[in-house]
Amino acid sequence: MKAAQLDLERTLLEAGALLEGHFALSSGRHSDRFIQKFRILEDPSLLDSPARAIAEHFRPLRPSVVVSAAVGGILLGYEVARHLGTTAIFTEKVNGVPTLRRGFTLTASDRALVVEDVITTGLSVRETLDVVLSLGARVIGVGAMVIREAATLPVPVYALLEMPLRSYPSHDCPRCAAGEPLTDPGSRRVG
Repeated sequence: MKAAQLDLERTLLEAGALLEGHFALSSGRHSDRFIQKFRILEDPSLLDSPARAIAEHFRPLRPSVVVSAAVGGILLGYEVARHLGTTAIFTEKVNGVPTLRRGFTLTASDRALVVEDVITTGLSVRETLDVVLSLGARVIGVGAMVIREAATLPVPVYALLEMPLRSYPSHDCPRCAAGEPLTDPGSRRVG
């Protein structure tokens, strides 16, 4: 494990971002651990180092724009773009379909870096990639603070911290079977 990974894990612990209990994840799965990324995202001094590390990793690939998904990815994407000296845009859902709004555009000349805070199943990243690619831009990679599960993505992925966390389908969750109350940490919902 790299020194930067150890620092990020310590930062997550010190910020109270690593929670234990019985959680409903945005994927619909259940887990006994949860990363409350907003403990990092709410504090610019804590967000600066991860954003800088992601930016420095991708700088040689010369991204021209950083694209993230609303809501959690916006802050990290903005800070990565700030370190790269590029623009930062984000996708958001309209009637359940991810799209660019607010006058954001991409062209075939753009070299997009997709940035996500925490990757669990990769759904948000895949949706963002689909939007970027549908507009003809080139994706140079995906940068993330944390990757929870191995997600198959069609581009290189760089995560500062790999933190595999067990998760279960809701119908096969041992904590549900034990009658433990479920906590909804407020992440994106399926559907």
